[in-house]
Amino acid sequence: MAVKTIEEYIASLRGDWRADAVTSLRRVVDAAAPGAESSIKWAQPVWASNGPFAYVKAFGRSVNFGFWRGTELDDPTGILEGEGDRMKHLTLHEGDAIPAEALAGLVRQAVELNQELGNPTQRR
Repeated sequence: MAVKTIEEYIASLRGDWRADAVTSLRRVVDAAAPGAESSIKWAQPVWASNGPFAYVKAFGRSVNFGFWRGTELDDPTGILEGEGDRMKHLTLHEGDAIPAEALAGLVRQAVELNQELGNPTQRR
């Protein structure tokens, strides 16, 4: 059964550390971008403001939190990784601390970029 809400997504993680990580990441995004819409798209939680700007994806042994415009973000703490031409992400493993302050700054930047440049999924 495909999940339809972020709550169902979190519940599908069976209460392990990944559920806690996704819940914490959700709080960071909701606080940093209170006007953003959140939903399940592409089988994962996605936050959008003038197009998608962030997502979270739980894997068996990690949780990725990523940005559509990751390569355009100023990442002074160097927490993002990825070799793609647009997207970058943070990978969390069990026991890792969530860099909430740094992520909140990146979330705010991502929202600003979407407002300025438009939906990152639309080709110009």
